[in-house]
Amino acid sequence: MAQCVQSVQEFIQDSFVPLVAALCSEEAERLTRRNNLSFAELVRPFCRLTSEVHMRDPNNQLHIIKNLKIAVNNIITHPPQPGAIRKLLHDVVSVSQPAEGLVANVITAGDYDLNISATTPWFESYRECFLQSMPASDHEFLNHYVACMLVVSSSEPDPVEQFLKLSQEQHRIQHSSEYSYPKWFIPNTLKYYVLLHDVSTGEEQRADSIYEEMKQRYGTQGCYLLKINSRVSNRGADEQIPDPWSQYLQKNSIQNQDSYEDCTVVSNKNTDHLISDGIEGEIKDGLSNNFKTHPLQLDHPSGSLDSTDYMKASTSLQDSKKSNSGTPHGACLTLTDHDRIRQFIQEFTFRGLLPHIEKTIRQLNDQLISRKGLSRSLFSATKKWFSGSKVPEKSINELKNTSGLLYPPEAPELQIRKMADLCFLVQHYELAYSCYHTAKKDFLNDQAMLYAAGALEMAAVSAFLQPGAPRPYPAHYMETAIQTYRDICKNMVLAERCVLLSAEILKSQSKYSEAAALLIRLTSEDSDLRSALLLEQAAHCFINMKSPMVRKFAFHMILAGHRFSKAGQKKHALRCYCQAMQVYKGKGWSLAEDHINFTIGRQSFTLRQLDNAVSAFRHILINDSKQPPAQQGAFLREYLYVYKNATQLSPDGPLPQLPLPYINSSATRVFFGHDRRPAEGEKQAATHVSLDQEYDSESSQQWKELEEQVVSVINKGTIPSNFQPTQFCLNRYSDNSKFPLAVIEEPITVEVSFRNPLKVPLLLTDLSLLWKFQPKDFSAKHDGETKEQGTCDEDMVGTEAIAEFLINSEETKVARLKLFPHQTGELHILGVVYNLGSVQGAVSLDGLDPSIGLQSGKFVSNGLSVRGRQDLEIQGPRLNNTKEEKTSIKYGPDRRLDPIITEEMPLLEVFFINFPTGLLCGEIRKAYVEFVNVSKCPLTALKVVSKHPEFFTFGGNTAVLTPLSPSASENCSAYKTVVTDPTSVRTALLSSASSADFGVGTGGSPEVIQVPLPDAVLLPGASVQLPMWLRGPDEEGVHEINFLFYYESIKKHSKMCHRVLRHTAVICTSRSLHIRATVCRSNALGDEEGRGDNMLLFVDVENINTSETGVKEFHIVQVSSNSKHWKLQKSVNISGDKDTKLASRERAKLCFKAVRCKNSEENYTFADIVFGNEQIISSTSPCADFFFQSLSSEFKRTHVQSHTHASQRAVKQTFDETVRLIQKCSEVDLNIVVLWKAYVVEDSKQLILEGQHHVALNTVGKEAFSFPQKQELPETVLLKFFRPENTPVPARPTQEQLSNLIKTSLHYPESFNHSFHQKSLCLVPVTLLLSNCSQAVVDVMIDLRHKPTSSEALEIHGSFTWLGQTQYKLQLKGQEVYSLQLKACFVHTGVYNLGTPRVFAKLVDQVTLFETSQQNSMPALIIINNI
Repeated sequence: MAQCVQSVQEFIQDSFVPLVAALCSEEAERLTRRNNLSFAELVRPFCRLTSEVHMRDPNNQLHIIKNLKIAVNNIITHPPQPGAIRKLLHDVVSVSQPAEGLVANVITAGDYDLNISATTPWFESYRECFLQSMPASDHEFLNHYVACMLVVSSSEPDPVEQFLKLSQEQHRIQHSSEYSYPKWFIPNTLKYYVLLHDVSTGEEQRADSIYEEMKQRYGTQGCYLLKINSRVSNRGADEQIPDPWSQYLQKNSIQNQDSYEDCTVVSNKNTDHLISDGIEGEIKDGLSNNFKTHPLQLDHPSGSLDSTDYMKASTSLQDSKKSNSGTPHGACLTLTDHDRIRQFIQEFTFRGLLPHIEKTIRQLNDQLISRKGLSRSLFSATKKWFSGSKVPEKSINELKNTSGLLYPPEAPELQIRKMADLCFLVQHYELAYSCYHTAKKDFLNDQAMLYAAGALEMAAVSAFLQPGAPRPYPAHYMETAIQTYRDICKNMVLAERCVLLSAEILKSQSKYSEAAALLIRLTSEDSDLRSALLLEQAAHCFINMKSPMVRKFAFHMILAGHRFSKAGQKKHALRCYCQAMQVYKGKGWSLAEDHINFTIGRQSFTLRQLDNAVSAFRHILINDSKQPPAQQGAFLREYLYVYKNATQLSPDGPLPQLPLPYINSSATRVFFGHDRRPAEGEKQAATHVSLDQEYDSESSQQWKELEEQVVSVINKGTIPSNFQPTQFCLNRYSDNSKFPLAVIEEPITVEVSFRNPLKVPLLLTDLSLLWKFQPKDFSAKHDGETKEQGTCDEDMVGTEAIAEFLINSEETKVARLKLFPHQTGELHILGVVYNLGSVQGAVSLDGLDPSIGLQSGKFVSNGLSVRGRQDLEIQGPRLNNTKEEKTSIKYGPDRRLDPIITEEMPLLEVFFINFPTGLLCGEIRKAYVEFVNVSKCPLTALKVVSKHPEFFTFGGNTAVLTPLSPSASENCSAYKTVVTDPTSVRTALLSSASSADFGVGTGGSPEVIQVPLPDAVLLPGASVQLPMWLRGPDEEGVHEINFLFYYESIKKHSKMCHRVLRHTAVICTSRSLHIRATVCRSNALGDEEGRGDNMLLFVDVENINTSETGVKEFHIVQVSSNSKHWKLQKSVNISGDKDTKLASRERAKLCFKAVRCKNSEENYTFADIVFGNEQIISSTSPCADFFFQSLSSEFKRTHVQSHTHASQRAVKQTFDETVRLIQKCSEVDLNIVVLWKAYVVEDSKQLILEGQHHVALNTVGKEAFSFPQKQELPETVLLKFFRPENTPVPARPTQEQLSNLIKTSLHYPESFNHSFHQKSLCLVPVTLLLSNCSQAVVDVMIDLRHKPTSSEALEIHGSFTWLGQTQYKLQLKGQEVYSLQLKACFVHTGVYNLGTPRVFAKLVDQVTLFETSQQNSMPALIIINNI
């Protein structure tokens, strides 16, 4: 139980006090009424004695009474009716509420920290009022009057006569049969005569003389002169006199008013309706409570009120409270008068009441001793009764129902009980216990169960209250009494009194568990108010236990709240539910939480606490509800109804925050710009960026790099410090740390992700964005004032609203909301604003999904919707850079919802015409690009940047003007061609071009390409079409190629310097040709022009196309070379076929002769060898474009590889130069372009495709490919752990490079005729030509002593001998050709290999001998014939 103000002893003593009746004359009542008090009310604050009182018990032992209190009441001749008592108790509880601002106790139990009110004043008020209003009964005498005060005014004509009349009236009330009420303790009731004298108006002498007469007539012990009203009420208003009556009258204000106006009552049966129906409750006609005869008297028969507790209307309650608190009490009394009243009560008690009680106890004791069968006094008999000679008590079940047995008033058993009650009232608990115990036995023997229960009840209380606690509290007595009252006597009032007393006693002994069980046992259906109060006290028992039982506390609080609600005590019900909610909240008991929140919402709404109601219903909806759809729908309707009521109270207030639907703020995406245009026929718009695309971090990084690249080129190699990469779509993955830039008059689309957690659909109407805007002119200095969204601000920012937005059950759905800024400034998007409603009939029927049939369109709303808002609050990324940020939790800003609106900028749209989706590898296709400026200002500096510049070209400076109309060029070749003479030999046709013409080698980035706009400007609304040549990438597969178009405004802006447009082309390439080429030195030292430097080029072309693409065959139409130093001279193929055709999987070998060319270092020489009738001029667009682009990408690739080895070249400079000289001998700078046509059958039409492949030849003898070969993964090797050496190994030239220093060539007759008969030795002259391939001076040594090692060589070629010097040492200058005359000697006919001389070479100025045998030529065979 909760804590009480009084101790248990004080509580019980005050519950059972001697009752004194007061009978006043009309004049006396008038005197007291001057103070707005009746006589009983006048003396009530002074009824507790301030000093100890002494009396003697029957054994003449002195007995001390402490803190005695008496009760003085007006005589009321009608017993209170049960319905009226219930009404009174209901009002007492209703008026008593927790004090506002009261600090609750915080109880910590396990994981719970509970705020619980330590005291329950409403329960104490109820208990006090319940005990005071108990009607007197015949089986006990505690509520019977012991004495009667007869009060007469001194101002009456004959006060003594008036005393006589009052005395006769009292006698008549007590002894006449027409009055059964009130009850009197003994027939000879003490009468105490009080003369009331009004000091301010009466004559004091007359009062004294009347008092003297009274003393002679009634004795000094039986009368008293009480002087009051010493103060004139209209004077001294400023003097503050204490008002001790208010606290007593406040408690009983309802009880003590003479009359009440009709009041409205609400039946508890009508409280469970749906609030959403809008019905407050069914109103019944009020009851007229006119308490003229008794404050608890009702005019209606009591039967009509038996089963219902009533709630008084709050208005009349407040009125009564105001009337009581506003009326001054004791206005005519001074402090002296207070003391006189106090003295009067003391005199009455000391001289009248207690001597009378003492005398009565003696008389009763004497009667009992003289009773038959009793030879000793009760005191001597007590020991025997307790020594073990007990009569075994029968159980309740065995006892017959004899509760109807009645004793006559003079029965000895009742005399024992009467004595016991008197002893109890004067705190003689030991004697009282003995009497109760004796009476209990007698009653049980007679099976008078009502009397027995009463004796058991008081025996238990007496045993507890005995000083020194000689015996333990007999709780079983109480349990038997409660069971008897409840089950046998069917008297719940007496059972309730037992429970209230016993529970308080058990609580004082810390037996909370037993107290709780007792309280719970008495809960029943007959009284909701009693059940609610007892359940609440039981809950407090559970929480006050040594180990608090928190969940039991909460459960019983819920039960108490439910019963309070049924009893019409809405505030108490709400309080109970709120206290229990602390336990269930956040513990996963979702259904329990829903029930509690729902009830709290209902009760709060009934009490017009709309904010609390809204909060409670909000919790039901935002938790992950496990309720069925029908229940969720009901919850939602209730919520909307309550919310609507709440918002109607303050229609002009700020928009409330709505709990539904959920918004995933971090998933909010913001898109700047117009939606992408759809494709129109052959026109395909640039893909750009849209909200339908998924975010890809890798792709995003690529776009950023492309933009940085082009900005770097524009700014001459540096990126400006204020550079901000363009972000069209901001989301949770993008960098949102800076304020994004938006352009005036271009829409801003915000995609908000809504989730409906309920199983019923939600309908949002009139959904739009909520924003704040601060106009700023970025070209001027002054700023405007901030504007909130409103009706007049559409000229600043236009807002688009979605009329209806349906979210089905448990669906996540995105809404795209647009804003149109019309001024520059700072925009802040705050959230969304909408009407929240539910869809009628949204609950599923017969197991069907309610969302079926609720497609977009007009929805049938149930007419209930509320307007509110939800804020978009996005938490930025967690900071993790500095040590401080790593050790604490800090978040950076997320500014995606705070764009800056900048000045007008140009807006470019790009369309691709005839753009292919599939190409063969290396295929050349011509398409057109259309650039449109859709803004109101001109654009310039249009550039395109791509990671794959080799994929496309707009043509170089030498490009001829091709037809601008795409349709006119469909059947034309993409190349510039010239018809050749078919009879001409396959010799090279030469042309030249500079790389600068094609944008290569100018120092700029090859990826950034200037778009050749006419006049370099695109005016507003203008469009231009430009040709674009595409070349299929060399690797087969699907290729995503990113184009970034960069452009600027003619006017320079402070915020936005440039704009970009993105396009991603997806090209699927299929295999075509694979080309391998090698170059080797020709053995022929001289060519047609007499120069000694020529090479042979072998080209191997294979058709690796698969037949799925419909390609019939490939024709090699031309092979071109491009180089600064070499050119193709002629084709060496001995074939009569002019055209080289390759069917699937066929391979062709081509051989060409290449010679050095004389032109300058700047220009490239293009040499075309034509296999058909048309020469493709390879030095023009697009052939040369793609060649130069492939060259630059090849250069980039090799440059990256060589750069990685740069650290290993940190050795002596001279050594490096030497190596470089040697390496240069084997290097060749020759690039081959193979041009082809492919014949394709598609839809029974033959198409001719054309294309080109590039092969870059760098090294003599090394095979090169048209696209890089895939590296095969090395086999798994064991890991080796070692420390790398710091000193790099000097790069030595390879054996192959060294062997290319000197080129050797033997000149001799192929066959030689000699007559061995005439001369046995045959001498043949042989010329050995030595050519120095390097620029340095080389020492050469020729060794002729070479002998073949293998016997096989001897057998095949035979043996011969060189005559003359066996060794020659020569020095060759750079590029020098030296001729050495040798003689070979043969002794037999046969075929001989002359290629036996070994040639060694080393650089002259080199100490280290890089000496190596030079590469052996092919076998030099000579035939020796005999004549």
